[in-house]
Amino acid sequence: MKIKENILIIGMLWIGLIALSFWWNYSQAVDSLEKNALQSARSFFQQIAITRQWNAKHGGIYVPITEETQPNPYLKVPERDIYISPSLPLTKINPAIMARQLSEVAMEQKGIQFHSTSLKPIRPANKPSQREKAALEEFEQGTLEVGYFFTKDTESHYFYMAPLITKKACLGCHVQQGYKEGDIRGGTSITLPLAKTIPIMSLLFGHLTIALVGLVGIGMGGARLNRAYTTIRRQAVFDALTDIPNRRSFSESILREFKRSRRDQEPLSIILCDIDNFKAYNDTYGHTSGDICLKKVAQAIKKSLHRPADFCARYGGEEFVVILANTSLAGSMLVAERIRKSVVDLAITHKKSLPLNVVSLSLGVAISEDTSLISHEDLIRFADKALYQAKDKGKNRVEAFLEI
Repeated sequence: MKIKENILIIGMLWIGLIALSFWWNYSQAVDSLEKNALQSARSFFQQIAITRQWNAKHGGIYVPITEETQPNPYLKVPERDIYISPSLPLTKINPAIMARQLSEVAMEQKGIQFHSTSLKPIRPANKPSQREKAALEEFEQGTLEVGYFFTKDTESHYFYMAPLITKKACLGCHVQQGYKEGDIRGGTSITLPLAKTIPIMSLLFGHLTIALVGLVGIGMGGARLNRAYTTIRRQAVFDALTDIPNRRSFSESILREFKRSRRDQEPLSIILCDIDNFKAYNDTYGHTSGDICLKKVAQAIKKSLHRPADFCARYGGEEFVVILANTSLAGSMLVAERIRKSVVDLAITHKKSLPLNVVSLSLGVAISEDTSLISHEDLIRFADKALYQAKDKGKNRVEAFLEI
């Protein structure tokens, strides 16, 4: 079970989920902003269209001639200018002039700009901008409206444009341009300043915070899971009492070492160890003292093994086993004798273990210099026979099985 790899995968999935959430929320914010801007622009366009239609329906309206409102030289209609009195001259303004003056008021008060134009303007000053020209060309291809965001002088704006359809009342001014009723004669553009923009930094900070909190949680949970898994794995392969590998771990190790020795054609040794008169020790000193004795003996065996590859385990009850890879019989006997002596040197009192009156070990050594001839079960069985020989010969001694 690869806990760390799985935690990393979960962390990456979490980051991906947060990124997806950020993208979705950002897309929703953009969509909402665009819908609001589009709705506002359409409302302005409708108001302008209605105002222009009202003006056209009345054939234009008269307003006082002022410095800002001068007679329109491009308006070729009779009685364009009239005089109510010497002090009150009036001039007729058509829908285009009225829309332009309304645009100036809207720009001054709200920062909103709208402009009516066409590809064939009567008044040269009404020629379209590049954005307007592109939109007008799209209208001729059947597009009903155009709207998008753009940035000018680091500020965001929304550009909207819809076509102006020629009505019957419009023909008075535009018939000479060749327009007929129902034709698209131009369009009105609206440019809105965006008072509200997408709070991208707040959105980003919020998602980063959630991502960080989630990663911390995943990390803490993963660390606890890893510790729990390590504990369970250790319990599965280590003996809880003596803190050395258990029989299951020995079974895995002997198979691995046996295959390696067969492949490399190297000798493999097994040492079986048994505490002498251990039942009598438990009966005399109690099981708690017996457990302490097992711990001390196990650690003495472990400390007697000097090579990193040497392996020891609790084989069961008061029995222990040692695996020595690539070790001769003479070397294995030296290691076994070192183990025997280290246990005696512990000087654990055992009045029923004569003649030394201390805890001691009997050890059986078996070695195979050609693992192709026997199995690992045979090697263990031979070590067990050697152990019984050591017991029969008075205990606290090392014996080797020499019939392999």
